Amino acid sequence: MSQHLVNWSKQQLRTHVQVIQGEQPPTLVLENATYLNNVLKKWITTNIWIYEDRIVYVGSKMPQNNTGCEVIDCENRYIVPGYIEPHVHPFQLYNPQTFASYSAKRGTTTFICDNLMLLPLEKKKALSFMTDINELPYTFFWWCRYDSQTKLQNEDEIFSEEMFGQVLDHPYTLQGGELTNWPQVLKGDDKTLHWMQETKRRGLKIESHLPGASERTLAKLAVLGADCDHEAMTGEEAVLRMSLGYTTSLRYSSIRPDLPDILEEMIALGVENFDRVLMTTDGSTPNFHRDGVTDVVLRIALEKGIPVEDAYAMVSYNIARHYGIDHQYGMIAPGRVANLNILKDPKEPTPEAVLSKGKWVTEEPEPAFNWADYDIKPYNLDWSLKVEDLDVVSPAGIDMVNSVITKPYKTEHDFTVDELAQDHNESFFALVDRNGKWRVNAMLKGFSTGVSGFVSSYSNSADILLIGKSKKDMVTAFERLKEIGGGIVLVEKGEVICEIPLTLNGGCSTEPMETVMDQQDQLVKELKDRGYTFVDPIYSLLFFSSTHLPYIRITPSGIVDVLKNEVLSFPVVMR
Repeated sequence: MSQHLVNWSKQQLRTHVQVIQGEQPPTLVLENATYLNNVLKKWITTNIWIYEDRIVYVGSKMPQNNTGCEVIDCENRYIVPGYIEPHVHPFQLYNPQTFASYSAKRGTTTFICDNLMLLPLEKKKALSFMTDINELPYTFFWWCRYDSQTKLQNEDEIFSEEMFGQVLDHPYTLQGGELTNWPQVLKGDDKTLHWMQETKRRGLKIESHLPGASERTLAKLAVLGADCDHEAMTGEEAVLRMSLGYTTSLRYSSIRPDLPDILEEMIALGVENFDRVLMTTDGSTPNFHRDGVTDVVLRIALEKGIPVEDAYAMVSYNIARHYGIDHQYGMIAPGRVANLNILKDPKEPTPEAVLSKGKWVTEEPEPAFNWADYDIKPYNLDWSLKVEDLDVVSPAGIDMVNSVITKPYKTEHDFTVDELAQDHNESFFALVDRNGKWRVNAMLKGFSTGVSGFVSSYSNSADILLIGKSKKDMVTAFERLKEIGGGIVLVEKGEVICEIPLTLNGGCSTEPMETVMDQQDQLVKELKDRGYTFVDPIYSLLFFSSTHLPYIRITPSGIVDVLKNEVLSFPVVMR
């Protein structure tokens, strides 16, 4: 497992020992520091010596040699390990850098990330990105996806044996998953099972995705290798997972903000040991994070009566121990990476100051990450869309039950026209290949009554979604999307009402989190003013093509019946 952790050179290790021996000064000392010792589950007052990015000593002594050393008196302050987000989708309009920069100021400096959006990249560049992003003052570990969560036309090419092996062997890969295609595994999908076995053979974890799973299903997946699950929706479901040996990751997100209830129910059910419990915000969309990130879930846990020592462990030590990296992350002890949060009070989890890799996190802007080196750049759409490209040929369509669940339906309206009336909630709907080669057209019920032209290159498959009452406005929105290099655009009567430029492969902004939050707020307001009634339209855009959710999905292979795992008679039309 140590392959993917910090590898200090022999000379660096000798220097660290010299610091302890007094032959070299530390770079930073936190004096009179009351810190959380996760092994003892106690607060201890002591001195913490740091040399560059590493804690080298924790004890009663002060360094004999302190030439050039920064000494901070931490009397009446409390030190906890830097928070770890164990389940990050770092491409939710924000990008890994902007999310990390925002999160770090609030104490979260280590991220275990989904690699789904890296899969379309050329393999060498994707693998280099997974390493090079760690040149930023944060730590990014990664998953190895087993499937695309949709039906790509080139699925076998992207998910090749070579790709799996290289990602699993990557020095920053910690786990396989999240395992969303588990129904197929239980039905005999030996390809995925093979890669689950390869994941375990390498000593890595498997993160599952098991909403509503029965005791028997949970047992089957545990036998097949699943280690952790983040889909408990009640305290009873969380306890069931714990009783079956799972590490249980409790979620607090924009479409599942039920962490307070889950914690109350767990306590009512008599749970006293939280050593195998983690907490996550599960890749929520930007504006959900206005009040913070991990500090928010910590505050909820403390308010619900979780013991202080357990609450902080659930966002640091428990996570590091689950992944086998606690000898370098997740605790305050010699040899660990110097990720530390300084608190005014343990009951106030938003830190006053943050150390990440031994450096103070400040408000200063960071150097721009060179995305283009990895072929992550604005869309260059050198093709045009015509009104007739949006023609629908069948009355069958997709009905939105909520933000993310869609069912089949059959329209009773005339779908051959170029503009629909606004006295009902049906719209034209299309998924178009980002290279302009194919399209899938249908009707969509439930999205809105008044959205005229709407387009998004933010989607599960990185192709282009179009929704609207007016085919002409949909084409206008697409033309604006081309001009800004990818993003989300809302058009009405030929005028752009709202837009979010997403110039990193059509899915991410380069703007700071706060800017993207404001843009998202405006978009949500404009959509709701036009009849969108659900919780989060950003999740709707992402999940229209996601085959890990019921019941039907629009994908690059056509419209798919998820439960039957088959493509329905909605043609993929070549352009």
